[in-house]
This record gives sequence, structure tokens and C-alpha cells, in this order.
Amino acid sequence: MQGGGKHVEEAVSGAELAGLRVLVIDDSKTIRRTAEMLLKKEGCDVVTAVDGFEALAKVSDHRPQIIFVDIMMPRLDGYQTCALIKNNATYRATPVIMLSSKDGLFDKARGRVVGSEEYLTKPFTREELLGAIRRHVVAR
Repeated sequence: MQGGGKHVEEAVSGAELAGLRVLVIDDSKTIRRTAEMLLKKEGCDVVTAVDGFEALAKVSDHRPQIIFVDIMMPRLDGYQTCALIKNNATYRATPVIMLSSKDGLFDKARGRVVGSEEYLTKPFTREELLGAIRRHVVAR
């Protein structure tokens, strides 16, 4: 049975995310597809939205367990979207992770002010995406 430990570890990590409902909000088709592909490979149930307005309807319909939201989007930006989600008592406890190509201190602080749990800089890695899920959903 030597050498099989890694496969068991991978099976456990994949199983822990199986069926997890994730919402990815980004106006970039590339980012949505990349995140969706990475997360589905881990067994997550992924829903995507192109902007904050579409996302708000999907939050209500799908009740995601974690939300990834881009900051810079048309119509309703990530800060506004996060604030609206966090101001609703039903979804206040849902972790919201901000995504941005900017890595500034001001952006990170503003994300915290509107209630986000974490801030990932794009392009994000598979490990960063899964790490955020493990820190805010699986570890609970």
C-alpha cells in the first residue's frame, strides 16, 4: 500500500468541495470560464454572472456558499454588489471574495469596508482560488 497516500489525499480534497455552490461574477468571459473550469474539476457546482445585477438574481436563485466577484464591472461594480449581498440578512454570512487586477492597499481596504472576506489579485492561481474556499467555507 505504499505510494498510494497521495491519491487518497487528492480524493479527500476533491470530495470536500463536491457539490459546493459557487458564484463567480466577472465581466470577463475568460476569467469566468477559467474559474468555472477549475472549480468544476474539483466537483463544485458553479454558476456565473456577467455583472452585479445578474448576480443578485442568481444569489437568490442558487444560494451560493461562496461568491467571487470582480471589482471593475459595468452597471454595478464589485464593491456595490458585495455591499448589497452583505446588507441582506439572508446572505450576510456568505463569504465574498473580491477579484481584481489591481493590487492596491486602498482597493483591499475598500473591499473590507463593504464586507468582503478576502481579496485575490488576477490572474489568480488554482491554489489561490481553492485556498480561499478552504479558508472560508470548508474550514467552518
